[in-house]
Amino acid sequence: MDKPFAVSEPRIPSRHGADLEAARRIAAPVRRTIRGDPEPTPERWQAIGESLMRGDEPMDRLVAWMTAEGLRQTRPLFDAAVNHGIASVRDAPEPLRAFFAAVEAVPSWVDARLLDEGARVTGIAGLAGMLVLRDLALLAGYQASAINRTLVLTGALEKGAARRIAETTKWWVDCTRPGGMAFGAAGYRTTLQVRWIHAMVRRHIAALPEWNTERDGLPINQGDMHATYLGFSVVYLLGQRAFGVKITRDEGRSVMHLWRYVAWLMGVEPCWLHDTEREGRVALYQNVLSQPPPDETSRQLGRALQDEPLARHYPNLAWLRGRWNRAKHLSIARTFLGATAMQSLGLPTAIRPWYPLLTIGPRLVWHRAVRLLPGGLAYLSRSGRAAQQGYLKTLFGPDDPAIRVLHAAA
Repeated sequence: MDKPFAVSEPRIPSRHGADLEAARRIAAPVRRTIRGDPEPTPERWQAIGESLMRGDEPMDRLVAWMTAEGLRQTRPLFDAAVNHGIASVRDAPEPLRAFFAAVEAVPSWVDARLLDEGARVTGIAGLAGMLVLRDLALLAGYQASAINRTLVLTGALEKGAARRIAETTKWWVDCTRPGGMAFGAAGYRTTLQVRWIHAMVRRHIAALPEWNTERDGLPINQGDMHATYLGFSVVYLLGQRAFGVKITRDEGRSVMHLWRYVAWLMGVEPCWLHDTEREGRVALYQNVLSQPPPDETSRQLGRALQDEPLARHYPNLAWLRGRWNRAKHLSIARTFLGATAMQSLGLPTAIRPWYPLLTIGPRLVWHRAVRLLPGGLAYLSRSGRAAQQGYLKTLFGPDDPAIRVLHAAA
């Protein structure tokens, strides 16, 4: 299929809309949730392509200064500003002061009440929410081969899927606790640390001879950060409802608001942030059209994630529970993604959707019944958050549940 829009800007990488026929197949489930015409205008298509060549200018500029001055001297200053605010850094250098002055100036659209409501709603699903993030958002994202190349070049495969999943889950938990995105709270701090790591990785990978900018754009670019943010917000909400968890329109709006602020703090440009689920679904559909089709990196990452449950830290019956969870995750992935996507991810296609078939009905009845009880919604959120927090012990075991700086970035 020919590209429907002319791309006149030479700085747009060739990955943009490289295989629209394959991209439309992958995007079809999202397209079915959208009323009206979601196709990008020529101007929007151009903007999506250009976003693949843009990183996070404020953080990239700060990292360039930090590395020039020496990370041994500048990293403690950055950490102090993250943890306690720029006012706590005595005689803060101008680059550091300028960056944090912008970060600490919370946008006028941020509503603290909606942030906490979004966190409460995120807890309602409990562990079902984590299943959707892992087996739908993450696995479906592995089909975007251009995003995968950054992961592969950081040595992510050698480090193992288990630690990657654990660290991403820890960040997600930090962000989705009530008050977690307030100034100085765990989600706020972790997000800024991850943003710094992203800039270091972008700087490192872009300088490698193996990296092809004309084909792939910048590592961890605006377009790919936009896709990740939509996975945590739009895909999460779509997946929860499909999984039998009731989420109202107003509740969905609060989740969108929470992730809009998280993404802003992470360095996603304001033009790629969305107020409503419909806006987010349209943006997700258009972003998927831009992504190149799966390749060998998709299969490498898919197979690595398949065996991740075997490396978890179970308190007992580790052999049995690891294999049970692997089978459960494959069943969920098969239900959401279909046989073609499973094959492109190097995963077995003969899997049956037994886990969703057995659990969606009871989950649907349970959530609707509990909501009718006095205090039922608060109970669902409170117990769900506790289950999510406790799950970190299974992922990290005796290790420190903290996000490590990638060695490749340092």
